[in-house]
Amino acid sequence: MNPAQLVSSVPTGLLIGGTWRDSSDGATIKVEDPSTGEVLTAVADASVEDGKAALDAAVAAQRDWAATAPRDRGEILRAAFEKISARADDFAMLMTLEMGKTLAESKGEVTYGAEFFRWFAEEAVRVHGRYSTSPNGATRLVTMKAPVGPTLMITPWNFPLAMGTRKIGPAIAAGCTMVVKPAGQTPLTMLALAQLLEECGLPPGVLNVITTSRTGEVMEPIIRDPRLRKLTFTGSTPVGRKLVEQSAEQLLRVSMELGGNAPFIVFEDADVDRAVEGAMLAKMRNIGEACTAANRFYVHESLMEEFGRKFADRMKALTLGRGTDEGVDVGPLIDAKARDGVAELVQDARDKGAEIVLGGKPAEGRGYFFEPTVVTGVPKDARVMTEEIFGPVAPIASFATEEEVLELANSTEYGLVAYVFTNDLSRMLRVTEALEFGMIGVNQGIVSNPAAPFGGVKASGFGREGGFEGIEEYLETKYVGIAP
Repeated sequence: MNPAQLVSSVPTGLLIGGTWRDSSDGATIKVEDPSTGEVLTAVADASVEDGKAALDAAVAAQRDWAATAPRDRGEILRAAFEKISARADDFAMLMTLEMGKTLAESKGEVTYGAEFFRWFAEEAVRVHGRYSTSPNGATRLVTMKAPVGPTLMITPWNFPLAMGTRKIGPAIAAGCTMVVKPAGQTPLTMLALAQLLEECGLPPGVLNVITTSRTGEVMEPIIRDPRLRKLTFTGSTPVGRKLVEQSAEQLLRVSMELGGNAPFIVFEDADVDRAVEGAMLAKMRNIGEACTAANRFYVHESLMEEFGRKFADRMKALTLGRGTDEGVDVGPLIDAKARDGVAELVQDARDKGAEIVLGGKPAEGRGYFFEPTVVTGVPKDARVMTEEIFGPVAPIASFATEEEVLELANSTEYGLVAYVFTNDLSRMLRVTEALEFGMIGVNQGIVSNPAAPFGGVKASGFGREGGFEGIEEYLETKYVGIAP
């Protein structure tokens, strides 16, 4: 399917109760190709009324869906995994068109995102409780699991497929219905995924999808509705804080995957070439537009020159361009606001005395491109060291001692992921225990894995997605005491 045909094949309405429909007031949202700024298509722009209708549908479907056999729920996920895998090229092209990443990266996301459906297809039949006797022998204690209930899912634009599948997968497996609100910049992948799940036999009302530019206006009434039982959000920490405040009224079950400020630490005993390879993955995956992206690099002073030179050479060799073109390594940022924000961070570092070794400015021409950038001699008070960059910029600073770098690494409100490169086993244990982060990559630049619990601490949120822990976010524990 060519790009135009692919885009035209995706539903552009709201999916509510098994029916695709326009927004109640006829409003639409334009979807842009960030590599050109051109409009790909327009999708429905949900109103408050549409949001209520989506929750109505989820509530109406909850009882029957919770009573559906776990095997049947799992088989739907398994079928969806197989269909996504069979349509990998189409999903990859769709993501590249609306988000900007290269086709190679999009294909990697398809593989990663589909795996959540396969993983939770297997977990659906493994939800269990326990039976025991009370200590005094007078009561039999039975614990069981039950679905949390109707869930609101708000997903970001940077991983249009995977951020959906790792929420939808465990919800389906656990027996929860849901309302999904994908990002306005990248709604097409989620709409295509919803259409695919319909094909796999997911009953009407279990998954409802509403796209809207009026996010706060439409989401708040849903969050404050007593029929909603869970909220899950992936996005920025400031927005996450507001959502948690709103969720307190109904005492919702909440899981938040928020911002990051990942340190990438290279100790003096590290393999420099391996560290550079890990740095490229940790920094440049998804154009740096990832909460797990290495945000600040700390390199031991003895390796600073070698690491900096080799890393800059690798960054310099990257080709900037449209993600659909052959030979391109780095696509555009999502929009003009994102590009301008990255430029401000680089300028602040320059003003504070840092040296721009490579890049440092937006690329000329159409689209929202920013050059791969390496900045050295960055002071710790530079904004680029304290704020999430979300772009292809690597600020590097040196350190002298383990104690010093641990203090630098932990001196942030965030705690999502950290990366450590060392060949000293004792140091690895000391450092990973001391780092205040929910995930740590040791001698590797990628930590995301559907079989592992993804999530952070501190201002990076709470709750876990993926792994054995992922389905627990969608289950309540019920205890029954029985007199023998």
